[in-house]
Amino acid sequence: MRFMTTLVALLVSIAVSTAQTREIYTNPNFKTLAKDHKVLAVLPFKTTLQLRPKEVEKNGGPAGVAALEKREGLDVQNAVHSYFLKRKESKDLTVDVQDLARTNALLARNAVTYETLASFTPEELAKMLEVDGIISGTFETTQPMSNGAAIAMSFAVGFSGPTNTGKTTISINDGKTGELLWKYDKTLSRGFGSNTGSIITTIMRKASRQLPYDKDYRD
Repeated sequence: MRFMTTLVALLVSIAVSTAQTREIYTNPNFKTLAKDHKVLAVLPFKTTLQLRPKEVEKNGGPAGVAALEKREGLDVQNAVHSYFLKRKESKDLTVDVQDLARTNALLARNAVTYETLASFTPEELAKMLEVDGIISGTFETTQPMSNGAAIAMSFAVGFSGPTNTGKTTISINDGKTGELLWKYDKTLSRGFGSNTGSIITTIMRKASRQLPYDKDYRD
């Protein structure tokens, strides 16, 4: 019995360690590539709603779902921007984040829409936005949060637990070279009483101390 308990504990430890290793990637040349970074811009997130046929119909068909995905993407953009802004106000970050209204206005001025955003490189977008780095990402979910759905973060370790309902990926690319500097992947699970802001805050809380722009970051 004691052996089984020890074995289970060991497997859980390995699973957690593996999950943590795979969740966060930091470019080994981060310090060199980002040494002169002063301002980052947060882009609208590419959102995918994995809805059932009845839910698609209820939300206005494919066109209605596309509009909802865009709204969700802008909501996530706003939540991520707010998180980084709060970190900056707390003097925890070594870089600034561009005002969201300026970011979206410059995108519109350059005819970059939510639908065409993915066709531009990080270098092109950084030049348009006059920033040193780009924060972008994806958000997949089975429930649109703007409809009051409850999506929360559960840290699964590979054993029995809540059914996964989505995934978020947050990336930072260098504005000059386009190289990926940092990436964070997190699986989401069903929960209650959550909104976009609280979800992003919670999932970023774990990653923030592994963000090389954070003043408390350790190699």
